[in-house]
Amino acid sequence: MNAALLAIIVLILYFLAYRFYSKFLADKIFRLSDDEVTPAHEKNDGIDYVPSNKHVLFGHHFASIAGAAPIIGPAIAVFWGWVPAIIWIVLGTIFMGAVHDFSALVISVREKGRSVGDLAGTLINHRARTLFLLIVYFLIFFVIAVFAYAIASLFVAFPESVLPVNFQIIVAVIIGFLFYKKGVPILWPSIFALITLYVMIWVGTFVPMEIPAIMGSQIVTWILLLLAYSFIASVLPVWTLLQPRDYINGHQLILGLGLLFVGILVAHPEMQAPAFNHNAAGGVPLFPFIFVTIACGAISGFHGLVASGTTSKQLNKMKDSRMIGYGGMLGEGVLAMIATLAVAAGISRGDWLTHYETWDLAAKGGITNFVHGASTFLHALHIPTVFSNTLISVIVISFAATSLDTATRVQRLILGELGTAYKIKPLKNRYVGALLAVVPALLLAVLVEAPGKGLGSGGFLLWPLFGATNQLVAGLTLLVATIYLWKTKRPVIYTLIPMVFLVLMTIAAMLWNFKAFANNPLLLILSAIILALSVWLLLETYFVYKTQKTEKAIESKINE
Repeated sequence: MNAALLAIIVLILYFLAYRFYSKFLADKIFRLSDDEVTPAHEKNDGIDYVPSNKHVLFGHHFASIAGAAPIIGPAIAVFWGWVPAIIWIVLGTIFMGAVHDFSALVISVREKGRSVGDLAGTLINHRARTLFLLIVYFLIFFVIAVFAYAIASLFVAFPESVLPVNFQIIVAVIIGFLFYKKGVPILWPSIFALITLYVMIWVGTFVPMEIPAIMGSQIVTWILLLLAYSFIASVLPVWTLLQPRDYINGHQLILGLGLLFVGILVAHPEMQAPAFNHNAAGGVPLFPFIFVTIACGAISGFHGLVASGTTSKQLNKMKDSRMIGYGGMLGEGVLAMIATLAVAAGISRGDWLTHYETWDLAAKGGITNFVHGASTFLHALHIPTVFSNTLISVIVISFAATSLDTATRVQRLILGELGTAYKIKPLKNRYVGALLAVVPALLLAVLVEAPGKGLGSGGFLLWPLFGATNQLVAGLTLLVATIYLWKTKRPVIYTLIPMVFLVLMTIAAMLWNFKAFANNPLLLILSAIILALSVWLLLETYFVYKTQKTEKAIESKINE
């Protein structure tokens, strides 16, 4: 099949979904009104609660959720063929992922900006809140470790990207100061910043930068530096770095996706990957693993944490949540679609068969396959190879870094909620919380080893565990949304069906992980803990629902 035709079909489906389905959810299910006062106004503190222009906030939210995961997942999942990957991306995005993100954002805003994990305490019981927050802690633990490893790997593979990525941080701080402290309109400075970034990408092609190795690995060095950066970024007010950087990244991603899409239309390549890979080797089954391998590109629990952890605290008007929540996820679906086309049509048939011969090869090379595949689309626009490789790697790194520091901030807030619940005062300190967010992730990213490869080599071994935990949190977030709709006497089917499907697929994948991690005690223990916490939470929900249903039945009989 022609990749350009497939891309056009997917974009039309996303447009129709936003035009009709998101409007239905906003008007009929959640009944949005701008008369509602948002937490950004009610609790404005200038640090976490800050009313934000919807376009700026869209950039922050989109950049935070659109990290490396919607690229890595599809780039690996094409191992089973491009048809199952595209079907799950499209249907998952429209009916599950966008509904999940939108629901989490709206409910959090209506509950004073509380995280979805904290809301489980109100909607279910106090034990459920603790269980949910613990599961969330593990998820973000994996997010920070995996994304730090992914960025470090790209810095080592594409040293030309180091200079422009770090230049962007400096520019973002300047723009944040001009916008929030000097009142300078943000649009033109951010466009100027984007132009200078592309100039620095060109400069970077002539100035590749490498770094000394620690413990025999440059990746370990980069992980240490990245997590030190994440600590600093997570304790700063959102306006100093997070919002302006994400706003620039939003422009960068839209422009980058636009270039890639035009490149696809000009090159109009045929699919080189098989529709279904009947020769898939490696013992990893299509079902249920495609649903956890492609996580952020279809639905992601991390998105609900961003929506309820940071975005809900910055929402200016309630109706902005439709564009930011539902629309942001559609944007990520576009990124996942392009990632799929890059590795399914952007590399030759012979290279594809070599790179995807086994599951291990697919998992290890997914992100670099994307960079090289996407670069071929830019070649159709006569962009030189070195520049296109650097450009694509900078885009991937920028968004992964944004998710990295957002995840650290969310982890800090989650620890603060646990500190409030159990009266542990140090956890409410943002510096202590940030430290407890980065140190365990640092140890995990550095100490997990690929067989015979040394320290800091096993980051992508965490991907099945990250994917399963991520989707489990998404299912549990939909569970919270379903209970909210049920208690407010609104239709629940639009969140209930995705929730049941996702929980079943995820639990099946986690059970399979016990076999995959048989020779890795650490990952085996982590899998067991997460599964036990999840089953406990589901049982708590069932018993609470059963009790409340019985009480309502008794009350109804008394009233009769």
